[in-house]
Amino acid sequence: MKNILFFDVDGTLFNSQKKLPVSAKEAIFKARANGHEIAIATGRAPFMIKQLLKELEIDTYVTFNGQYVVYKGEVIFTDSIPNVELEEIIAYGAERNHPVVFLDDRKMIASVEGNVAIQESLDTLRYPYPEMDAQFYLNSAVYQTLLFIEEHEQQQYETRFPNVEFVRWHAKSCDMLPKGGSKARGIEKILQHISVPIEQVMAFGDGLNDVEMLRAVGIGVAMGNGHSKAKEAADLIAGHVDEDGLYKIMKKLMLF
Repeated sequence: MKNILFFDVDGTLFNSQKKLPVSAKEAIFKARANGHEIAIATGRAPFMIKQLLKELEIDTYVTFNGQYVVYKGEVIFTDSIPNVELEEIIAYGAERNHPVVFLDDRKMIASVEGNVAIQESLDTLRYPYPEMDAQFYLNSAVYQTLLFIEEHEQQQYETRFPNVEFVRWHAKSCDMLPKGGSKARGIEKILQHISVPIEQVMAFGDGLNDVEMLRAVGIGVAMGNGHSKAKEAADLIAGHVDEDGLYKIMKKLMLF
């Protein structure tokens, strides 16, 4: 049976050097040649994966952890936190010196200049410090907002804003999503669009934002370098991304 294969980017397709291993690229093209459909499921924005999409010849992707979904080049679903609630979170954070970064499909914009937590977090994505516009969300569609808080501060936000999901991706930053938002929901939107059952989906991931996706699909694969909760949610554990783990598990699954 041919499947749709969804791949996370950081820590799954990209290794610890934020590069696509030759073996991973080879595995993707072999699987496609064998009849499987290839897609991306990432917390990143569309503009942050343009080169990867081009290199792997992919036009179906779930970005912003499910808030911006594209099937074969067509946007089929978007979602975001309502501005009224986002404004409350921003004000609450400003009182505590917790800045945010807004993202639409083309760019990211910071609420403050020169913040160390923003710089450190974006450095891990190899992304420069954004331009600053504290009111960007009032005039543009914002599909995801990053909140810069440490782990011990997260609970207070979860308690105060129960309609928002706070998904940690860095020691100093969380993705903020509407309640129920996830890569799994983004994948479901694609499957509804093309009338394909979830049993025909495989997903590969490593992070906390992959947990729902790995649980939901027919076969969920966590990378050996992944978070313990991602591994618990998965059906299979691959090797480390730096040790051709993706190629080896795809071969083991007889995808090529």
